[in-house]
Amino acid sequence: MSAVFAMLILSLGINAFAEVSVIVHPSNSNSFDQNAIKRIFLGKSRAFPSGGEAIPVAFKDGSTESNEFTSSVLKKTPKQLKAYWAKMIFTGKGTPPRAMDSSQAVLDLVAKNPSIIGFVASGSETGNVKVVGKF
Repeated sequence: MSAVFAMLILSLGINAFAEVSVIVHPSNSNSFDQNAIKRIFLGKSRAFPSGGEAIPVAFKDGSTESNEFTSSVLKKTPKQLKAYWAKMIFTGKGTPPRAMDSSQAVLDLVAKNPSIIGFVASGSETGNVKVVGKF
């Protein structure tokens, strides 16, 4: 009985954080699909679909938000993403998104700058940002 209870508790912890919300400044009128978001966060596109500059911000490696975004949106493991950015940096083709320490830091930055695109745990968004996708 206690083994069943332990498994239930573990599964609740895993499912407690199941989604990330991709956010932009409220004035950003772009439409986004997963591919556009993926291209921006992998450095393959430096502009929003409308042509305006897109600056991605992310969380530090190993964070729950970063791991969820990497697997759900970028379709990579953290190890694959690290190798991808090592190659991009080595070849001079790109640099990874700026790494933030907290959801609040991402929310504050996105709310202040129309060029920023970021992600936070779904449910932590504020009225100062616009959600353009949930994954």
